[in-house]
Amino acid sequence: MSSVDSVVEKLREKAVPAKLEGMARYGMVNEQRMGVSIPEIRKIAKQSGKDHTLALQLWKTGIAEARILASMVDEPEKVTEQQMEDWVKEFNSWDVCDQVCMNLFEKTPFARKKILDWSDRQEEYVKRAAFALIACLAWHDKNAEDDRLIELFSVITRGSTDERNFVKKAVNWALRNIGKRNLELNKQSIKVAKELLDMDSKAARWIARDAIRELESEPVQKRLKK
Repeated sequence: MSSVDSVVEKLREKAVPAKLEGMARYGMVNEQRMGVSIPEIRKIAKQSGKDHTLALQLWKTGIAEARILASMVDEPEKVTEQQMEDWVKEFNSWDVCDQVCMNLFEKTPFARKKILDWSDRQEEYVKRAAFALIACLAWHDKNAEDDRLIELFSVITRGSTDERNFVKKAVNWALRNIGKRNLELNKQSIKVAKELLDMDSKAARWIARDAIRELESEPVQKRLKK
């Protein structure tokens, strides 16, 4: 079992502070960030092994990379709804939000409930987490039935009018990922996108145009028709 101090020290050894300026340009908050790449964080996660207690301790450090690492070493079956609520309220950067959703939250039994809960919340990164979860489930959950994803189109439509950059980009990501699963969902997603084009919202129209561009593209159509 690794101690939190030894794991944080491993992160420090892999830190490249010169990366921080570039990360900030991409909207990754600099506060309490070391400048460690995701591949390096993954290596440390593999060395540390799965450990729920360690994950909780890493989260408490407040360091961005330690929090991403926490999501990689945590054990989804031990995660509670309260833990998810505690963590989501402390998201302050899109990459931490997306990594935690992808590495951990999507694997919990509460994922779908949290999509519905968080999509109605006002905090920017809490709301982003709802749509990041949709995108992750559409991408990774091979057993998800089409109908279960189609049911989420109403959530996407409702979220599409949020003008905040990190929310609208996640709504767009969610719609595109559903539309890339199979031909039927591709048609349904394009139909939703075309409905968004008619909405009196700059954000909705941006989401729609970007989604249609990818979902109707030759590479996506070719892959789905295989």
